[in-house]
Amino acid sequence: MPGLGISRALKDLALARMAVFDPFQHEFFIRGLIAATTVGALCGLVGVYVTLRKMSYIGHGLAHAVFGGAVVSYIMSFNFYVGASLWGFLSVILINLMTRYRQFIAADAAIGVVTTGSFALGVALVSHYKTFTRSFDAALFGNVLGVTDTDLVAITVVTATAFLVIIIIYRQLLFTTFNSEVARLHGIRTSRIDALFSLILAGTIVVSIQVMGVTLIAAAIVVPPITARLLTNSFNSVVVLSVMIGALAGLVGMYVSFFVDVSSGANIVLTTVIFFLLAMLYSSLNGRLRNLGQSTLAGRPLSGSGARQ
Repeated sequence: MPGLGISRALKDLALARMAVFDPFQHEFFIRGLIAATTVGALCGLVGVYVTLRKMSYIGHGLAHAVFGGAVVSYIMSFNFYVGASLWGFLSVILINLMTRYRQFIAADAAIGVVTTGSFALGVALVSHYKTFTRSFDAALFGNVLGVTDTDLVAITVVTATAFLVIIIIYRQLLFTTFNSEVARLHGIRTSRIDALFSLILAGTIVVSIQVMGVTLIAAAIVVPPITARLLTNSFNSVVVLSVMIGALAGLVGMYVSFFVDVSSGANIVLTTVIFFLLAMLYSSLNGRLRNLGQSTLAGRPLSGSGARQ
């Protein structure tokens, strides 16, 4: 009967609507969604300067170094966020000192020594004490559904601080990023700017561990700015787009992971990679259309040229 068909369709629609909003009935999911979106925006912002400074490798290595600091902080009953951030910051300073005053040590070698040594220390301490309450797997691959209110506060504070500091030192940071030697000649204290940015990077990695895990943070930092760069040549637009792409990847990746039952951190990174592939496809097609248009115009005779001849 027609009435029965309509009733069944309405019932299916109501069930589908319930399924769409079902994740938001869980408090742990809402916390995770906020954390993933906020961390995505933070990584997108910091990632712009990381890629411009060609620090992608140090960003990846620093995530491993911070793991060692996290374990040491727990064993010493020290605040996790403060201890891990300081450990990451000191790791960057040590790398800079090694490459600056020991010219025969290349930057990539210094990064490898410091970061892998720190990560190995963390693994050794975990295997010895066996009391690291933050799951080893969660630290490596992330556990966004385990985000607590304390974690959420830490993520919010670090994100707000990073945005505020970068806005305040925007010109100095930009100048130092593109040409540190010229910036130094113009009176900018590049060493202080570098140290401040290193602290921001360390804080970003620390609060991202719970969401992404040590092994996936580098992708969350590097992919959004590269994706944004494919879409625009304006630096300001790259910054805005990178933040938006990072936040959207966190939001979509977290939401989809609820239904497909996969690791949230991995799904967020895969979503970011999908955005990158779409941007690359768009950039390629846009470039071909532009070249085709220019070729067509080049082969077209000038208006009225035949009449003048």
